[in-house]
Amino acid sequence: MSRTFWDRVAGLYDLFEWSNRKVNAATRARVGELVPAGARVLDCAAGTGEFSLAAARRAGSVLCTDQSEAMLDRAQKKVRKHGLTNVSFASRDVTALSDPDGSFHVVIAGNVLHLLDTPEQAVRELWRVTAPGGRLILPTYLQGKAGAAYGSMIKIYQGVGFHYEHAFTPETYRMLLERLGLGPVTLEVIPGGVPEGIGILEKPGRAV
Repeated sequence: MSRTFWDRVAGLYDLFEWSNRKVNAATRARVGELVPAGARVLDCAAGTGEFSLAAARRAGSVLCTDQSEAMLDRAQKKVRKHGLTNVSFASRDVTALSDPDGSFHVVIAGNVLHLLDTPEQAVRELWRVTAPGGRLILPTYLQGKAGAAYGSMIKIYQGVGFHYEHAFTPETYRMLLERLGLGPVTLEVIPGGVPEGIGILEKPGRAV
């Protein structure tokens, strides 16, 4: 998916997300719960920053990143509106991060793996920057289990140039994460119109 596409739809992104609002709200709440108090957090492919906002309530610091400057601009406006001072912003490619190994206690990449040709590359890179004793959180839409109502929503997205590479089910998403051999995988499914699978991987070692 090109950066130009996401720049173009940044102003409509939250409106599109509203159509699946119950699932999205429940997923944000659960992701926020999974962030330990005081943690250093990296949020990749953050879009307009909803997971960054959820993480910032408990985190010591959050680095909110995306390749789209228009998305990051909207995320910054949300952060200012909420009066948060522990969130910073930067451009990042989820498949080639510039951060050193083990930089973050918690790494989040939400609703991006289904868009990538090779999501395995992104997961390995996200794992690389997760600290020993840290946690990788991967919320991902499960289009393969979407209800009929999703058909009209996806047509709207496709009309402005959207496409996805993988229509995961809970089973195929778990298989993707498990075959990487990074460690035990927990998968929590948030049911709804377009269900969401929250993949959780805990990195062995002592927390830093």
